[in-house]
Amino acid sequence: MGLEDIGCRARFIIRDRDGKFPALFDAVLNDTGIEVVLTGIQMPRMNSIMERWVQTCRHELLDRTLIWNQRHLLRALREFEEFYNSHRPHQGIANARPLHPLPTPIDDPDKLSHLDIRRHDRLGGILHAYRHAA
Repeated sequence: MGLEDIGCRARFIIRDRDGKFPALFDAVLNDTGIEVVLTGIQMPRMNSIMERWVQTCRHELLDRTLIWNQRHLLRALREFEEFYNSHRPHQGIANARPLHPLPTPIDDPDKLSHLDIRRHDRLGGILHAYRHAA
């Protein structure tokens, strides 16, 4: 089964700058109406980083959500991207959020015994954001 069989058509192909793709490869794709988009220069880890993001997005969002249309998909992806980059801790960088510094540790025993943490559901309860109550 190909894309044409289900009524879809590829518009773009993303590929790296490897020498195994000759100019003829790009010319054939351009003749069929597919635009070739090249990856960044000297970015060997970009593919693995994007594969990890797509896998995380699929497991944490798309496998648990019934998407109704393109507008709903774009809204859900925007919300997940904002959650992924601003709230969700990342183990690779010492559990820090990418756009925020690590919070100061709570050492006072009185504060530890009276923590008031509130959960805020996002995307209908699929994603959870936790914050200290003011």
